Amino acid sequence: MQTLPADLFQTIASAVDKMPAFPKSVEKILQLTRDVDCTPKEIVQVIDKDPVVTVKILKVVNSSYYSLPRQITSVNHAVVYLGFNTVKNLALSIAAIGMMPKVNAAGFDVDQYLLHSLSTAGIAKKLATQTGDADPMDCFIGGLLHDFGKVVFAQFLPQEFRQALVLSEADGSSLHEALRKLVGVDHAVVGAMLVEKWRFAPELVSTIAHQYDVEQLDTGLFACVFTANQISKQLGFGFGGNPRIHQLPEQVMRRMDGTLDEVIASSNDWNTVFEDAKLFAKL
Repeated sequence: MQTLPADLFQTIASAVDKMPAFPKSVEKILQLTRDVDCTPKEIVQVIDKDPVVTVKILKVVNSSYYSLPRQITSVNHAVVYLGFNTVKNLALSIAAIGMMPKVNAAGFDVDQYLLHSLSTAGIAKKLATQTGDADPMDCFIGGLLHDFGKVVFAQFLPQEFRQALVLSEADGSSLHEALRKLVGVDHAVVGAMLVEKWRFAPELVSTIAHQYDVEQLDTGLFACVFTANQISKQLGFGFGGNPRIHQLPEQVMRRMDGTLDEVIASSNDWNTVFEDAKLFAKL
């Protein structure tokens, strides 16, 4: 990870420390899901103890989107109808959305950012399933959290972040380049510090930290999250403040079996992922 001057590191570390902790229930869910012997019943028991997560999951399950034949009144039934993985992803999304500021002095459009992140999460999970090269749940988490450093900037360094957004929009440069120029550090480094604080796996921390230093990593997780991010931008699924679309580096093309355009052309149901994202964004 980028080495920062002491005073800048202190400023960024202080901002990261001000971010709320990940909810205990969701931490427990993630911990359980890493255990191969974990059963759906154990996950349901954890969610049942968190009334906020329970209410929101039931709200989604009973929405017109799923058009289920009857009202679902328990998380256990939600797992039966939606599946174990969808309910896990919902719980994780609810936790991330709960940490989003409603307003910020940077003028950063949080709703569009959220759509971009949720779309990237869904696409990364889909790519992992297709390629068999990474764990779909890890890819969903990576997609969901890949840009969370922007949330730290928007809340705790809003003036600098606003200037970077304006600069990026004005000259079409990548937002990470504008941040490096104006602040000395980009959202990838800050996001990696945050997910490290939240005690996520080192591979996820690396994936977020090196999303612009693309030669640094050659893993299935990195390939799926990087590709999903570009697909989400190319198709206009929300907007995370960065107009620049990056072509796939060679090691990612090998794993994805094609260029960015070829990967996009290989499926006609990307819009389904976006519809899921829009539904999750209402949580």
